[in-house]
Amino acid sequence: MSNQIPTTPASTHSASNAPAPEPASLNRRSFLRAAGLLSAASVAAPRLHALAPEAAAEVPPRISANDRIRLALIGAGGQGQYDTSIALQVPGVELVAVADCYTGRLQHCRERWGASLFTTRDYREILARQDVDAVLIATPDHWHKQAAVDAMHAGKDVYCEKPMIHLYSDGPEMIEAARSTGRILQVGSQRVSSMLYAKARDLLASGAIGQLNMVTAHWDRNSAIGAWDYTIPLDASPQTCDWTRFLGTAPQIPFSAEQFFQWRKWSAYGSGVAGDLFVHLFSGTHFITGAKGPTRAMATGGLRFWKDGRNVPDVMLALFDYPEGFNLSLRVNFVDGGEENESLIFTGSEGTITITGNAVIVSRVPRPSAPGLTVDTFPEAMQQQMRRQYAERYPAVHPAGPPPAALDRFEAPPGYSDSYDHFSNFFHAVRTRQPVVEDAVFGFRAAGAALLSNLSYQQDVIVHWDPVAMKLTNSGAHPAA
Repeated sequence: MSNQIPTTPASTHSASNAPAPEPASLNRRSFLRAAGLLSAASVAAPRLHALAPEAAAEVPPRISANDRIRLALIGAGGQGQYDTSIALQVPGVELVAVADCYTGRLQHCRERWGASLFTTRDYREILARQDVDAVLIATPDHWHKQAAVDAMHAGKDVYCEKPMIHLYSDGPEMIEAARSTGRILQVGSQRVSSMLYAKARDLLASGAIGQLNMVTAHWDRNSAIGAWDYTIPLDASPQTCDWTRFLGTAPQIPFSAEQFFQWRKWSAYGSGVAGDLFVHLFSGTHFITGAKGPTRAMATGGLRFWKDGRNVPDVMLALFDYPEGFNLSLRVNFVDGGEENESLIFTGSEGTITITGNAVIVSRVPRPSAPGLTVDTFPEAMQQQMRRQYAERYPAVHPAGPPPAALDRFEAPPGYSDSYDHFSNFFHAVRTRQPVVEDAVFGFRAAGAALLSNLSYQQDVIVHWDPVAMKLTNSGAHPAA
C-alpha cells in the first residue's frame, strides 16, 4: 500500500468493531490495599521512555491542575468507545467531539454522551476546534500515522491505539512530529501501565528467577468475535458509511460492508494478529526486561479455519532473538478449541514469572548446587574412587528452618483497570508535559518488532532488525514502504 499522503479527506472509522463493554467500576480503596502486596516502587515509579529532551520542542503546560482536559475521539468503534468510557473516568476529563465514518456510531455517541456532542465524519473539523486539547485515535491501523501527525501539527496531544504503525515508514514520521511539535504521544498498549507488569519488572530485576533466558507468550481465541467477525449494522450502505474517507490510501475498491466493519481481516487496513495482539506481548516484554527489541525474527502460520475471504492468518507462531541473551516465542491461535486466554512467561535459570489473568505468579525451582554423578557403568573400583572424591567436594548439607517458598502469587484487586492507569498517565503528561510511559519511540519499537512477523511470514525469510536504530538490516525483507 502506498505511503503517499491521501488527497481524500481523512478517515475516521474505528479501530475495533466489537461491542463496547461498559467499564468495570474502579475501587481505589481496594487498589491501595492491593498495592501493599506489590512494591510501592513498582506502582508509583514506572520506567519512562522519553524522547530526547534536548531534541523535543518546548511546550509549556496550558492546562492547570483545576482545568478540564477536553478530549475528542477519532474512530468510534468498539475499541474507541470503550477507551473513551475509561478515559472519562479520570478526573478532570470531558468529551467534546467525535469523528467516525459511520453515521450510526455518531448517533450512538450522542445518545451515550449527550446530544450537544459535536460529531463529524471528517476528523479535520475536530483538529480545527480550539476547544480540543487532546485526541484519542482509534481508527484502523492504516490511518494511525496520518491522523496522529495531523493532530500533533494542529497542537493536540495524542493517545493513539496500538499498533502505532501500519507501515515501517510511519514510525520515523510520527517520532519526528512528536519531537518537532513538542506534543505528547501515548501509544495504547495499556499493560505497560499495569501494576502487575511493574511487579513482574521488579521481580525480574531483583533476580527472583535467576538469569533470564526465554520469554514465552500466547494469546488464543476460539470465537467468531475473537476472530474479528464483528456484527454489521442493518443500515450499512454507501449512504451511512463514508467509504472513500475510510479507504484513504488503501486500494480503491467498491463498497464492502464486511471490509468496512471487519477491517482487521484485511492487510490493507489492519496488521493481522501481529499488529492486534503480538504488539501487546512485545510492549510487555520490553517494559519488563528493559529490552529495545529483537535482532532476528522468523515466523510461520496460515489461514487454517476462518476462510471467509480474509487475507491474514488466523494462526501465527514466531521466534525472536534478543541481544540481552534471551529468546522470545509468540503464538496466536484463533481456533484453539478452548476459551480465550493470554499469558506471558519469563523463564530464568532458577524459576519462572508468569503473568496471567489478574495475577503475577513466581515459581522457583533452583538448580542443585552439586552436579550429580552418573558412574554406574564404570568399573567398580573407579566408581568407589569417584564417589569418595565427589563426597569430599560436595559434602552433604542438612538445611535447617522452614522450607523456602516455591511459589509466590501477587494479585490485582477486583475491578482494577490498567487501561485507567494508562489514561491517567497520559492525562498527567498532558497537564505537566512530563514523559509518558509509552511514547513514540517505545511504540515504534514494539510495533516494529511485531510486524517483523508479517514480513517473515509473507516473504518466507528470516528478518534482521536493528532495535536501537529501528531499521531493517537485511536485504531479504522488503517492507511495503
